[in-house]
Amino acid sequence: MSRNRALLFSIVSVSLLGALPQISAELVSLELYERSSFADGALFDDSGAYQILRGVAHYEVDSTHPRNRVVVDIENAPRNVRGRIEFESDVFILAPADPTKGNGALLYGVNNRGRKNTLNFFNTARATNDPRTRNHAGDGFLFRHGYTIVWCGWITELLVGDNKLLLKAPVATIDNKPIRGRVRQEVVADKPVHSMPLSRRSSHGSYPPTDDGLKRAELTWRLRETDPRVPIPRSQWRLEQRPIGAVERGVSGSLPEIRLHLVGGFQPGSIYELIYETEGPLLQGLGFVATRDLISFLKYDNTERHPLLVGSASPYQYAYGFGVSQSGRYLRNFLHLRFNQDESGRKVFDGVIPHVAGAGLGFFNFRFAQPNRHNGQHEDHLFSADRFPFTYGKSVNPFDGQSDSILDLGLPQEAQAKVMHTQSAAEYWHRAGSLVHTDPLGQRDEHIPANVRIYTFGGTQHGPAAWPPTRGGAQNLRNPGDYKPLLRALLVALDAWVRDGTPPPPSVYPRIDSGTLVAWDQVSTAFPTLPGIRYPTVIQQPHQLNHGPQFAEGIITILPPNKRGDFVVLVPRYDADGNPLGTLLPPEVAVPLATYTGWNLRHRTQGAEDMLASLAGSFFPFPKTAADRRQHGDIRLSIEERYADFAEYRDSVRKECARLVDLRLLLQEDADRFTDELGKFQVLLPSSW
Repeated sequence: MSRNRALLFSIVSVSLLGALPQISAELVSLELYERSSFADGALFDDSGAYQILRGVAHYEVDSTHPRNRVVVDIENAPRNVRGRIEFESDVFILAPADPTKGNGALLYGVNNRGRKNTLNFFNTARATNDPRTRNHAGDGFLFRHGYTIVWCGWITELLVGDNKLLLKAPVATIDNKPIRGRVRQEVVADKPVHSMPLSRRSSHGSYPPTDDGLKRAELTWRLRETDPRVPIPRSQWRLEQRPIGAVERGVSGSLPEIRLHLVGGFQPGSIYELIYETEGPLLQGLGFVATRDLISFLKYDNTERHPLLVGSASPYQYAYGFGVSQSGRYLRNFLHLRFNQDESGRKVFDGVIPHVAGAGLGFFNFRFAQPNRHNGQHEDHLFSADRFPFTYGKSVNPFDGQSDSILDLGLPQEAQAKVMHTQSAAEYWHRAGSLVHTDPLGQRDEHIPANVRIYTFGGTQHGPAAWPPTRGGAQNLRNPGDYKPLLRALLVALDAWVRDGTPPPPSVYPRIDSGTLVAWDQVSTAFPTLPGIRYPTVIQQPHQLNHGPQFAEGIITILPPNKRGDFVVLVPRYDADGNPLGTLLPPEVAVPLATYTGWNLRHRTQGAEDMLASLAGSFFPFPKTAADRRQHGDIRLSIEERYADFAEYRDSVRKECARLVDLRLLLQEDADRFTDELGKFQVLLPSSW
């Protein structure tokens, strides 16, 4: 969706705000079908017991309201008898049983493809999509701090089941006739299979082809993104459309699973692209409205509709948004499209943490949108996700002269959300992370607004690998560097920043002017040559793409798009061990027993050998002894040459943890836990220790 249209609506909304009636958020009802005890009634310090609230939020919005008109096809949506657009979303809330015992803050977890992932990032809990037991609470961090955790559905293409959160949005029509258009699907298999979902993900549906679209559909394959497309004869493939599953409670599904069957099966690693005509676009952009109006309702509503009302007031004064990967891109897109003010101009989120989003936005607010798509070096490379603008402050697109920013810089500081943008080292290789803080051509560091902090967790990958790490289809062991304790400390700092203005820790990220952000070739990064290890020859680099003349209205007509130019990505420079400079390092990387990178490569058994293994980093243990180092020709010092014994290693870790605690980048409870668990690294240590 073009920022031009969004900016126009933002200007119009500001100019008309005084003339608009001051109405409440347009959530007309929150229909609960479950209200039960959480975690077997366990008590979480002063917050006490928690409860589960599940239900469906019913919305009605005015398509002519300036704050809603940015939603693609909203003018073509059906109206009810009141002239308003209806839609609904699943809602799941974990709240103190006694709302007065909470901390007055909501933490909204943007679900990732329908899945709730907030507790496993902050509570050291195992991931689950139905949190209700004591085990699901983990160490209770968020509950001990008194947060109410909120999730809601925002994606229309999800398949029902497994407690996924769905959005049910209307279908756009013109003159009561179906809207038709072409769509592009990409499929990549990591192992030999004979059929794949068109969405590439088993939990997502796809738009069915029209009868004519099926006849004219074009399927091609290529080994790598830049290779020529090779047509596959129509006789060698077919589509299978499966029924939309039924739901017992909650929001129903909108799109079916469509599977592509290929004679002889899919070649692992190859890219299969299908382009065809479809009809009936869902208003996916209403997902932003669902989030906006649910949070606004919970913050500001003081009527009996509010399920957690205290007397005649909402118990919530603050709201924070947290999103991981796709969900982090959602938060950046939410801010960019100016959804952080509700229809009455009230602030929605006081603070947001877009995590491992890189520089991306999303394929969220388009006609025939596919929210599951991202931009990878190998997979999904040409979808509309990594696109200008990339920075929170003002930047200029060198290919069209357009000036833009993620944030609405015209708002006063008190009306702005405070932003903590956090990313792993992998985002620089896989998600164009450097563009968050440089100009689009990678020539200079950009200005960071006062209400924004950027923290790069060096030596980590998109999501920490389990310990002990495995290769999982990649050439190297995956990176187990754990940034989650740093996230916990930053949430505490964000809360203090919002409540009483206490400045958070300064940003930590590699910079061009300090020489810690450089070109990505091995000479520039100074990455050491390691025995048997291949350094990447590719990186994810976004392009200025031509999607057709209606792209500004959210309509894509050129499939696949034409490339008009390349944005330039940079990566952190490495020290002699191959660990990144200019970044915020977790203790295990700051006091290392290994090299931790943000890149890894696909293994030949997975196909497309030497392309980037999507979102993965690498883990290269140091030699244990000097003899091991000499035997293998490793230029890195061995562990026995770095630390006299385990006691010295442990003391070094403790000092680093204490330093991070002093900087408010690590909580004391996490520092204590980390040092208590150092024994897990025993497998890396010399046997003499």
